[in-house]
Amino acid sequence: MTLPLTWCIAALVCTNAIAFCAQWIDKRRAIAGAWRIRERTLLLLGVPLAAAGMLLGMRVFAHKTRKVSFLAKAAVVCLINLALVALTAWFWNSGIVRFV
Repeated sequence: MTLPLTWCIAALVCTNAIAFCAQWIDKRRAIAGAWRIRERTLLLLGVPLAAAGMLLGMRVFAHKTRKVSFLAKAAVVCLINLALVALTAWFWNSGIVRFV
């Protein structure tokens, strides 16, 4: 399977931006006392190789950084991201996937 590298990079940028913005939106809603984004949604947004965006949003906006249960689940999301990167690297090294 051949994948355009620019498309893959664009997808990564978009998913990370969405995960980052979701943290910002939820923080603003928390401050305003408005309807919030579910924790499950915030975590699932980090799964498609977007843990970096999720963690950066948590850090920049100081959002969910003191909630131990959320941090533990965020760590699992990071491990899933590492597994996906390793799997992608294995597919690339095996010749199953080619980036052009």
